[in-house]
Amino acid sequence: MPPTSTEDDLALVFKALANPMRVAILRWLKDPSDFPPQLEPAEEVGVCLKHIQARAGVSQSTASQYMATLQNAGLVSSTRVGQWTHYKRVEKRIAGLAADVLREL
Repeated sequence: MPPTSTEDDLALVFKALANPMRVAILRWLKDPSDFPPQLEPAEEVGVCLKHIQARAGVSQSTASQYMATLQNAGLVSSTRVGQWTHYKRVEKRIAGLAADVLREL
């Protein structure tokens, strides 16, 4: 079976995961019910950036940068709800990457 991730693609993912806080955020998003309640169901739209920021203990701009890096690597997706951006994991992408790593590396 041919790999679904190119070397450049894997390098982008590994670069995103090279930061311990980004790894922690990706783990936190695995269970959105661990975050404070919000008006929109986190399982549907994702977790609001303000909740991620608060849990990480970083500024809004730093949290935004973390999420942009994870999104550029395809590990999370974002949804705008009014003025807020919500994030959730892209489970299909994460599972595909895990399979590629097991098969190819």
